Amino acid sequence: MLSVQYPPHPFRIKKKIEKEFIFDEVRRKWILLTPEEWVRQNFLQYLIQVLKYPASLMAVEKTIILNTLKKRCDIVLYKMEKPWMIIECKEVNVALTHHVLQQVIQYNMAIPASYLVVTNGAETRSFEIRNNAFAEIDKWPVY
Repeated sequence: MLSVQYPPHPFRIKKKIEKEFIFDEVRRKWILLTPEEWVRQNFLQYLIQVLKYPASLMAVEKTIILNTLKKRCDIVLYKMEKPWMIIECKEVNVALTHHVLQQVIQYNMAIPASYLVVTNGAETRSFEIRNNAFAEIDKWPVY
């Protein structure tokens, strides 16, 4: 399991017709603030501020085609114009089960990446893919 210490960040939040919205700085638009979105926005700031991964090379809610179904990856980080890391975010009360890991593995079939990450904000697991095998890692890869 990876350790994640979220940095403080002045999130922009507004209320509109009894619903809260948060400004996504990567997508540059207001997004409905759900429990999963709160995890995603905090995780994005961790990637950008702490790990120094480039925000300009991140896609948030990236649409992919899996078989004939449209799916969305929470975060895809690119390196040298290829997917490098796929991150699946869940709300904090969703356990990181085998089912959650299977979801990100399926995304990896559509857009192969070197690293897969699943997080619920409280726990984070990361896997490196080498020679078609998955190995859990306990340190963040350097970009």
